[in-house]
Amino acid sequence: MNTRSKKFVSYYKPYLGLLSADLACACIVAAITLALPLCARYITKNILEGNAPDALGQIYGVGAIMLVLILVYALCNAFVDYQGHMMGTMMEGDMRNELFDHYQKLSFSFYDDQKTGQLMNHITNDTFALGELYHHGPEDIVITFLKFFGTFIILMTINVQLTLVVFLFLPFMAMYAFYFNRKVNIALRKSKDRIGDINAQVEDSLAGIRVVKSFINEDIEKRKFARENSFFVDSMRAAHKIEAYLHNGIVAFTQILTVVVVVFGGVNMVNGSLDLADLLVYLLYVGILVEPIRTALNFARLYQEGITGFDRFMEVLAVQPDIQDSTSAIDLAHVHGRVEFKDVSFKYKEDQAYVLKNVSLDIQAGDYIALVGASGVGKTTLCSLIPRFYDVNKGQILLDGSDIRDVTMRSLRNNIGIVQQDVYLFAGTVLDNIRYGKLDASVEEIIAAAKKANAHEFIMALADGYNTDIGQRGVKLSGGQKQRLSIARVFLKNPPIIIFDEATSALDNASERAVQISLEALAHNRTTLVIAHRLSTVKNARRIVVLSRNGVDEQGTHEELLALNGAYANVYNMQLSI
Repeated sequence: MNTRSKKFVSYYKPYLGLLSADLACACIVAAITLALPLCARYITKNILEGNAPDALGQIYGVGAIMLVLILVYALCNAFVDYQGHMMGTMMEGDMRNELFDHYQKLSFSFYDDQKTGQLMNHITNDTFALGELYHHGPEDIVITFLKFFGTFIILMTINVQLTLVVFLFLPFMAMYAFYFNRKVNIALRKSKDRIGDINAQVEDSLAGIRVVKSFINEDIEKRKFARENSFFVDSMRAAHKIEAYLHNGIVAFTQILTVVVVVFGGVNMVNGSLDLADLLVYLLYVGILVEPIRTALNFARLYQEGITGFDRFMEVLAVQPDIQDSTSAIDLAHVHGRVEFKDVSFKYKEDQAYVLKNVSLDIQAGDYIALVGASGVGKTTLCSLIPRFYDVNKGQILLDGSDIRDVTMRSLRNNIGIVQQDVYLFAGTVLDNIRYGKLDASVEEIIAAAKKANAHEFIMALADGYNTDIGQRGVKLSGGQKQRLSIARVFLKNPPIIIFDEATSALDNASERAVQISLEALAHNRTTLVIAHRLSTVKNARRIVVLSRNGVDEQGTHEELLALNGAYANVYNMQLSI
């Protein structure tokens, strides 16, 4: 058994007892299905035709046995339907947990190339298809085997010649069924891919709904969605067309098989090798004989859908994070906050140009450093390297003298707080979102953090104060309010290193001033890096670093850089004149 197969089978391990009970019940269901026509045959052939003494009593006795069998059948079938489905659902849940856990481990570089809708499709539709396969797969195989060979043996005991005629007919029926079943599976696979594209389109459009409405581009979004939706409809049209051929063909073959039994059974009755009772029972078993073919087709469909989902599931699990802790990584303790960039170069992909090249920078503990420069010179990238969202291609970054690749990412990121321009708040309450900075924080600690972030006053003015639901991504709050909540979150985390990534550039003047006060309070006695677009906001920085395509062009205080009359002075004077 290869590694992939072992992985597939491993999900049964916690549920072996439930699987055994499910298969036992499936066997009982199949056996009773085969036994009931035999009971009918016994009544007609042994009691009625045989003129048995006390015929009524025997008929009632066999009828009672049949009722007991039906009761057992119903109970076992209920167990298979409920507990079997629950087993599949729990296994599906295990896989979904594993996949989501893996998503949390993957690096930023993975998400840079992925569509959220497709990732959601893996964790919902693909795992659902697997849950169905895990439940139905084993029992479908058992039931198909028992019913098919059980029916064959029973029919051979009734009439060998007629049985051989029937079973010679079945391969043609099976070939037809599996040919069209394969085409259905291919069509369904395409439709699943289309669903993933629809999810991606919906997620993209709804996440940017405010941009859509502000540019009055609802019609464009509707056209984009309609295009993806039409692709899905076309793929399903092909699938439904083939399904129509498949199911109607099976019905036609079943009816032809019935005609074959009636005709050849009638011939055998004329020849005296078959009686009426056996012919009636034979017709009952022909109906049962078609069921394994249907079950086999169902299994083939489930297998194809499930294995396709499993392949995609394994493809994602096979993706290893670009950034991982080394085997000798240690936890950071007592961080002071000195950050050193030593001849650092970085590019996002091997075939792309370097975003940063040969950057050297020494930031002392407690320093307030501003990073400025034109868009695209790597200011945000430089800051993203400190918490190891990406790893340097050349050079090294030191924190308190230790290479950040030699410490655990958890302890590294635990000592860094980031306030971004694009604030992400989770659906829930104000309290929940601030507590995200420290999950075990008390309400008192959260309120204290909000006060430091200059957020307490506006929070108390909300309908339910700290228990106010702020909506998806905090849509019920203004930009300045969201920014102050994100600052409160970092206050609560209380890290020694702070990164402000253009945290006020999108705000109006009043909001910017309120947030600026909060930022300055947060920066007190911490190593602080500020990415700034408006240079007037960083005049008081202890050091301003001017980045360009060539690395660090200039650095110094505001006054020193103005005196140089270089790149910084030119941009500052230009902004001043606006």
